[in-house]
Amino acid sequence: MAKAVFLDRDGVINRKADAPGYITRWEQMHILPGVAEAISLLHSADYRVLMVTNQRCVAKGLISIADLGHLHERLLTTLAQSGAIIDAIYFCPHDIEPPCSCRKPAPGMLLEAAREHGIALSQSWMVGDSDSDIEAGKRAGCKTGQIWGGQAQLSSADLTAPSLIELTHKILLQRA
Repeated sequence: MAKAVFLDRDGVINRKADAPGYITRWEQMHILPGVAEAISLLHSADYRVLMVTNQRCVAKGLISIADLGHLHERLLTTLAQSGAIIDAIYFCPHDIEPPCSCRKPAPGMLLEAAREHGIALSQSWMVGDSDSDIEAGKRAGCKTGQIWGGQAQLSSADLTAPSLIELTHKILLQRA
């Protein structure tokens, strides 16, 4: 079975929108420093890299599923131009209520990806910037890593770091 690193989108791959906003246009998408290098390193270490992201903006009518797909395709193309390949994208288009099985902290997206890609969740990582990302990873049976951006914070994650590239180095050291 394969191993994977599941990445949240906003706050891990790209800069979050200013609160309470959502990223609905390419012009708002700012890929964070070191992300392409981190994804490339993970692939070099035989991890599949998959994005799992809550996209409540769809339920709120701020972006269509088709337009979100175009936004994600452009993100994939931009990252690929730097040698960073995301193997698949999973997103939850639902609102918080009523609860669904895919919206993090539920593990649905990770479980679906594991089935579709033959992933051993116990050998995989969920990397996010929020407690719901970490909870989803734990509920799926993954190890977890949390990006904290600026200020260090208390976390129940297995590893923490201020950026994806720094967390990637820590993940790769776990294998040594």
